[in-house]
Amino acid sequence: MGWGRMLLLGDWGQQMDLEEHAEEIASLRNQTYAQRRGERTRDQRIARLEQENAELKLYLASLVRLLVSKGAFSGEEFGRFVRVVDESDGTADGKFTGNTAP
Repeated sequence: MGWGRMLLLGDWGQQMDLEEHAEEIASLRNQTYAQRRGERTRDQRIARLEQENAELKLYLASLVRLLVSKGAFSGEEFGRFVRVVDESDGTADGKFTGNTAP
């Protein structure tokens, strides 16, 4: 409403326009800050999940190697069992989406 306010209300109208613009700028800053904060949070969550995934791989590899070294089963038996479990959810895709309980 810039010119209309300025002509009708003078300095007071101009001050109202300035306040509206300041509020809009503050709102845009807050939106930008929140968006950047969300991106950092998402990146941090992904980094944390990658770290957890690497730790789980380490623990699983250690456990399997320990069990093989103790003679609980052979590496071949473990590989066959992994394939059976992989196929048990309906798709042999290297993932398991079924129920983890037997």
